Amino acid sequence: MNFSDERNLASYFIIFAVLVITGLILWNTSIFLQRLKKDESTKMQVWAQSFKALSSSGIDGSNDINLDDYLELSNLINSTNNTIPTIITNSNGDFIKGQSGSIDISGSTLNLPDDITEKELIDYLEQMKSENEPIVLDLKGTVQYVYYGNSSILQKLKYYPIAIALIIFLLIGVIYFFFTTSKASEQNKLWAGMAKETAHQIGTPLSSLVGWNEILKVENVNPEYIVEIEKDISRLKVITERFSKIGSIPKLEELDIVKETKETYTYLQSRSSKLINFSLNLPEESIQVHLNSQLYSWTIENLVKNAIDAMRGKGDLNIGLSQDSKRVFIRITDSGKGIPKSKFTKIFEPGYTSKTRGWGLGLSLAKRIIEDYHSGKIKVLRSEMSKGTTFQITLSKSDESVIT
Repeated sequence: MNFSDERNLASYFIIFAVLVITGLILWNTSIFLQRLKKDESTKMQVWAQSFKALSSSGIDGSNDINLDDYLELSNLINSTNNTIPTIITNSNGDFIKGQSGSIDISGSTLNLPDDITEKELIDYLEQMKSENEPIVLDLKGTVQYVYYGNSSILQKLKYYPIAIALIIFLLIGVIYFFFTTSKASEQNKLWAGMAKETAHQIGTPLSSLVGWNEILKVENVNPEYIVEIEKDISRLKVITERFSKIGSIPKLEELDIVKETKETYTYLQSRSSKLINFSLNLPEESIQVHLNSQLYSWTIENLVKNAIDAMRGKGDLNIGLSQDSKRVFIRITDSGKGIPKSKFTKIFEPGYTSKTRGWGLGLSLAKRIIEDYHSGKIKVLRSEMSKGTTFQITLSKSDESVIT
């Protein structure tokens, strides 16, 4: 089992453990809420029976209880229920209108706001009916119903499982994000290491080629051959520098992007198939942009090569540049097979490719160079199937180029 498999197994185990713990917490919370609800129901039964016994004693002198004792006992009974909202009705569903010295020691309501309106009282009664079964009281031939709701503590606790579930799911999201970002970071380090190693490996034969080129000059070889060899050596040096910059912060310089784009265009045109009809639309004036020349050139090359592949080596390809007051826009347009709209974002993901060959790194590298290193934007501006695609790069002008 390799490190990646162990990490995936660890992430699955952590998520499974979190889900199990969440289930146990929610299960215990549910049991606690049911027990609390049962205790409140028992409390209301005791309160109702005490109320019934007190009502049966009377205050008309027929029993051994005077008015003061009656009121003191009624207050004691009432104090046993100081958290559960209660409404008492008669057999017709009318609210009991209690008054001092009457059988109804509670008035019409218990533990409800004093300024509650009759409509709010009716709505509250309907809510109580849905929460608990009423207690029936047979008071000297008259029937009354005691409706009661959940206490404020029970009302608050019923949202507790939801809060716990949200916290747990948030925790799972954090764990998932941690493992995915750590995996992406590991992949980035791997690619950066491979790129630097590639640059190092190219450096050795490149130095040898420079030496052999000097020998060829001494041997009076055709100068034209020497010039072409030097061009390729220079190109290899550029490629080496590009790969060596991956994984490190590149140095940006204030450069004329019109000039940089034209140089890259000229190089690509001279080394591409004659079946590709290149065209270039650039403004005449210079536009200063903070740029890394080698990485910018690499980006344009990746986009152009991607366009040539989309056209299968034959078609029209245009590189254009426009600007507004603060930004410059570079557009590469081809007449290739096009890109489905659903893939506009996906094509920039590392490893994604629609070709049978290739690693799917060209566009992802272009995105990283433009957005991470140059703080710009790159996107598919538009595309039509079988008609072509336009990529757009957006970069900010340097302060000197901003038109005020």
